Amino acid sequence: HKHQGLRRQLVNTLIDKKVKNQAVLDAIGSIPRHIFMDSAFLNFAYEDTAFPIGADQTISQPYTVAVQTTLLEVKSGAKVLEIGTGSGYQAAILNAIGCKVFSIERQKLLFKKAKKNLADMNTTVKCFYGDGYKGLPAFGPFERVLITCGAPFVPPLLLDQLVDGGIMVIPVGEGDDQEMLKIKKITNGQYEETRHGG
Repeated sequence: HKHQGLRRQLVNTLIDKKVKNQAVLDAIGSIPRHIFMDSAFLNFAYEDTAFPIGADQTISQPYTVAVQTTLLEVKSGAKVLEIGTGSGYQAAILNAIGCKVFSIERQKLLFKKAKKNLADMNTTVKCFYGDGYKGLPAFGPFERVLITCGAPFVPPLLLDQLVDGGIMVIPVGEGDDQEMLKIKKITNGQYEETRHGG
């Protein structure tokens, strides 16, 4: 009950920050974020902040998760490729919306932890250990591609694995400064790109 109350508070915080997508808010309200964090951070699990999860990585700020998921424009049944499983939290949110999620993680420690977290939650997320920039051509094409970690450039192999009409969301930039890009694949290698802030 305590965690349900904290999740409700988190959802209200996101509404105050102008997150309007009801499916995204419902998913964030239903997924126990504390399961994806080390117990030392339990008290902070429902604050709107990023936290370390090991291997020099963080669990994304819930607001970032909400924004990226909203930009993806996912519907139940959508086939989504996620690059950077991290703790598994973002994949669980997408799965709660009804997406078929394929997620790649390059850090062995995080891969093992996330796979266990997602299995414990009875999700249908398929986890893979490997280089996310190569994607999963054997399982593609995908309707959506989400890159959860900052990337220095847009990986061309991932664009190739998008269906026509598909959407990629990716934070691009060097160091600590990234810009959120939404890339829509039209046809014949044509893309429409919009920018959504730092």
